Amino acid sequence: MATPRVLHAQDAQPQSVQPKSPPPVTRAAPSVEDVATTPLSDLNIRKKAVPDILLRAQAAPYGLAGMKRCAALQKEVGQLNAVLGEDVDAAQRSGRKVIPGKVAQDLVGGILPFRGIVREISGANAENRALQQAIYAGFARRAFLKGVGLQKGCGYPARPG
Repeated sequence: MATPRVLHAQDAQPQSVQPKSPPPVTRAAPSVEDVATTPLSDLNIRKKAVPDILLRAQAAPYGLAGMKRCAALQKEVGQLNAVLGEDVDAAQRSGRKVIPGKVAQDLVGGILPFRGIVREISGANAENRALQQAIYAGFARRAFLKGVGLQKGCGYPARPG
């Protein structure tokens, strides 16, 4: 007689696949997709959405609502790190001077005659300026929260590393 198999809760649960998070908006090297769609970005057909966390940072870069505990500070700094890339206290220097993706993107961007004028007329430059302002607000918010975390005695990432 065969021994009956005992099913455990984890046996009945399918393995969840975690979705890949998008790359930081501040990454130095463009992807192959970024290079290929440069003309679409120049014509403002392909738009980059400003992440919600950066819009919130822009609205209240020095706000402390909901930031009474270290866990809340760590969570928000972690979310900012995911969008902005690691802070200067954790970033590693690559030593690489030429980034091939940037060179390729500039070459593809050079195909469009009067690129600067086209980007201004299409609104692509205005959209890029709005993204840059949100990124700066995100940097300010992260630095502020790390200072608050340091003062409260929180652990990393809610304090400088």
